[in-house]
Amino acid sequence: MDDLSQEHWEKIYATRAPDAVSWYRAHLETSIALIERAACGRPASIIDVGGGESTLADDLVERGYENITVLDISQIALDVTRKRLGARAEKIRWILADVTQADLPEQSFDVWHDRAVFHFLTSKEQREAYVRQVARSVKRRGYVIVSTFGPEGPAKCSGLDVVRYDADSLHGEFGESFRLVDSSEELHRTPLGATQQFLYCYCRVE
Repeated sequence: MDDLSQEHWEKIYATRAPDAVSWYRAHLETSIALIERAACGRPASIIDVGGGESTLADDLVERGYENITVLDISQIALDVTRKRLGARAEKIRWILADVTQADLPEQSFDVWHDRAVFHFLTSKEQREAYVRQVARSVKRRGYVIVSTFGPEGPAKCSGLDVVRYDADSLHGEFGESFRLVDSSEELHRTPLGATQQFLYCYCRVE
């Protein structure tokens, strides 16, 4: 795990309430719709990368999904969500790791979901490591849902530079082994009232 990166995110989550970070949304409606489109029933294996304090795990459990994994680089963020879920947290597998370095099981996930992690990977090496993880751990014919800042989104977030994408450039990072099924843009309103453009890409592993 990148200790410097982990330290940065631990500070973010230690000093801001879960509903005060810019990416907070009470319910990730677009993500949920895409997951329900991709998942092959409630036993489908789903990983939420950078799930942290997101409410997505809550909503997936509420909908009856039985095989959920949440990965995040921040122990604080994971602990907040586990506490919020209470006994329901036992239904989820929790992984504390940098996604580019995590030891993920091979050919294990039906659906890979990431909202607002990939755009923080500013080096080619980081992005290549991320894509290798996806290719290794998602089943063939599985689905990959990645959301980043769009072309008109912020250039920085939480004090860090980000990479902004359109559908072609984001899909281009993944390559021919991933077939682009759909893409869409979403305007997200932050807790402080600003608007951020997010891009969603929905791919299938060939």
